[in-house]
Amino acid sequence: MTVIEPKSADSDVDFGRKVRILRIADDRINGRIDVRTVLVCSILVVLSLVVSVIALGTGDYQIAPGAVLQALFSDAPRFTELVVMEWRFPRVALALLLGGALGVSGAIFQSLTRNPLGSPDIIGFDTGAYTGALIVILTLGGGYYQTGAGALIGGICTAAVVYLLAFKKGVQGFRLIIVGIAMSAILASINTWLIIKADLADAMAAAVWGAGSLNGLSWAQVGPVLAVLIVITPLLAVIAKRLPMLEMGDDAAKALGIRAEPTRLLLMVLGVALTALVTAAAGPISFISLAAPQLVRRLTKTAGVSLIPSAAMGAFLLVVSDWVAQRIFAPTQLPVGVVTVSIGGAYFVWLLAREGRKQ
Repeated sequence: MTVIEPKSADSDVDFGRKVRILRIADDRINGRIDVRTVLVCSILVVLSLVVSVIALGTGDYQIAPGAVLQALFSDAPRFTELVVMEWRFPRVALALLLGGALGVSGAIFQSLTRNPLGSPDIIGFDTGAYTGALIVILTLGGGYYQTGAGALIGGICTAAVVYLLAFKKGVQGFRLIIVGIAMSAILASINTWLIIKADLADAMAAAVWGAGSLNGLSWAQVGPVLAVLIVITPLLAVIAKRLPMLEMGDDAAKALGIRAEPTRLLLMVLGVALTALVTAAAGPISFISLAAPQLVRRLTKTAGVSLIPSAAMGAFLLVVSDWVAQRIFAPTQLPVGVVTVSIGGAYFVWLLAREGRKQ
């Protein structure tokens, strides 16, 4: 593997952002690495790991960070290992995985719509996945896997309806957002009706689950989540290279040899699958997919949203939010969705105020 720094002439000419050229296997694989983006991603990963170690050590049974690392990487007292590896580690791992999935999903839709409001929780896909899961829970009495399938079907059906209603000689970002917001309002009313018509115990369970929570999750949920991500990630790695071309417009994408509509449709399916995966595992968790791509875009100072930095920011935001949800009113634990809504609401107000000043 070779890393080459581009050379510039000894002049005052601005050659743009600092990049490195990566060449692997005798130049058969090569690419450009943005130094600032790599630095931001590295900092986010380190911060996420630090917060994870703190989260693994805090609770009713306090464990020092050194003992946490000992339990993770070597032998530790049996009870410490039980608390860290069996009780707390699955929750932290799910926070990192699901946060990354939300960040990537938000980056996909914001890139496709070319709008910071084009997030799956704004344009109704989260709500549709919640509707599918509610139907399974309240009417069919399904278990975890049936609920997951219901969330996936609900999310994909919602995306299909929004796509068809927004389609007019292609799909334009603003039209997709408006149709998605309308569909989200319709589905929210259906969800409320389903909960009102359900038995009290089922309605309370559905309402708590609908707030979005990582409470009570274990290794039983980590395995399926990891398996789905292993399937989706290679597909995204192949097709994500086309996102910047789609951002330039359908005509430019076609000129570069990209079939715009099939590519957009495949990206939407993958984005909805990530959203539905989160909804199936932990319920609908809002605002991570909205905020993560925009926050990391401002840190990296790039023109568009990127998938890997968005995943790093999403993982960081969710693991921090979940730790706050556990500790802010301890021993009472809040659903993590309550914390993300609070953080995201503040960000949403700031974003609207900023866009208003631009007008």
